[in-house]
Amino acid sequence: MKFKFIIIALGVSLSYGICQAQNNPEPIKEDFKPAATNQPGQQFPQVNSQGYARFRIKAPQSDSIRVSLGLGGQGGTRLTKTADGFFTGTTSGAMDEGFHYYHLTIDGGIFNDPGAMNYFGSSRWESGIEIPAKDEDFYANKNVAHGNVQQILFPSKSTNSSRRAYVYTPPGYGKDKRRFPVLYLQHGWGEDETAWSNQGRANLIMDNLIAEGKTKPFIIVMTYGMTNETKWGRMKDFKIDGFQTLLTEELIPYIDANFSTMTTANGRAMAGLSMGGMETHTITLNKPELFDYYALLSGGTYNPSELKDKAKPRLIFISCGSKERPEGVKNAVSALKEAGYNAVSYVSENTGHEFQTWRRSLRELAPLLFK
Repeated sequence: MKFKFIIIALGVSLSYGICQAQNNPEPIKEDFKPAATNQPGQQFPQVNSQGYARFRIKAPQSDSIRVSLGLGGQGGTRLTKTADGFFTGTTSGAMDEGFHYYHLTIDGGIFNDPGAMNYFGSSRWESGIEIPAKDEDFYANKNVAHGNVQQILFPSKSTNSSRRAYVYTPPGYGKDKRRFPVLYLQHGWGEDETAWSNQGRANLIMDNLIAEGKTKPFIIVMTYGMTNETKWGRMKDFKIDGFQTLLTEELIPYIDANFSTMTTANGRAMAGLSMGGMETHTITLNKPELFDYYALLSGGTYNPSELKDKAKPRLIFISCGSKERPEGVKNAVSALKEAGYNAVSYVSENTGHEFQTWRRSLRELAPLLFK
């Protein structure tokens, strides 16, 4: 995998350029509604049917407020103060569909939007906003059988601490003696083990796919990848050893001992987005006997030479957004296929290094696992 690609992709996500305003000649439609990610009872921020976002912040003693969404590297959306002490403003164009992190800069200080829910990203709790997507049905909370997401604490001798993970178990888990395969699913830099459930809606994606008969039920394990100890700009210094030990020697044995799992490689997969993809790439190459299914979501690529003379995976899945480097993903998968590997590429249309890409990637990946 070319590490340069990871750095470029991560830079896109942290610049908030993932949420760039799009040129749109249509007049702004005044059909704004409170965002689905708002705090209970809060009317702002709002989104309209075109994907514009509108903000309203009460700060009578402040002089300036800027929202980090809307213009990418050009400074975001500047709000205008009115006589009643409120600052208001609308993004200059439609946002990309899906979930975005953002914050407010008020008189030079960084704050969260009091109207929005908070999500852990960029190594802090950030405000989040959901821009309605045309295909949002696949991660909607529907009237179907739901699985369970539970927090577990597992002992880690290597870190001399108790560590946290979240475990998704599918509908029907525990009702009989069935054993389930397991996907170990990693977050990106600046995020933690809450990301795939909160921002990614992984559990709802799985519930809906299972209800539609599109995927085999399986367990998902999400834990902190120990990535945020590496400061931004020093990604090349990240060492996999600590997390690899925690995952392969502590977490996997704990999951196998405490959940009804398949304990062989053909019942185990690893996937990750962005820097979690880099972790997946490295660990699957170092420990190929543990996993039969590999997936990199905006997280680089594999090439045949690095897989040579190792246990052959049953599936290699590589994805990204169309605003990233889709040609790199497609070329890598073509090379893997020519070398005899079962490789699949997926490109999410009109998205970049963002959760809509990764939600769609999980939707495409899940039905391919554990066949």
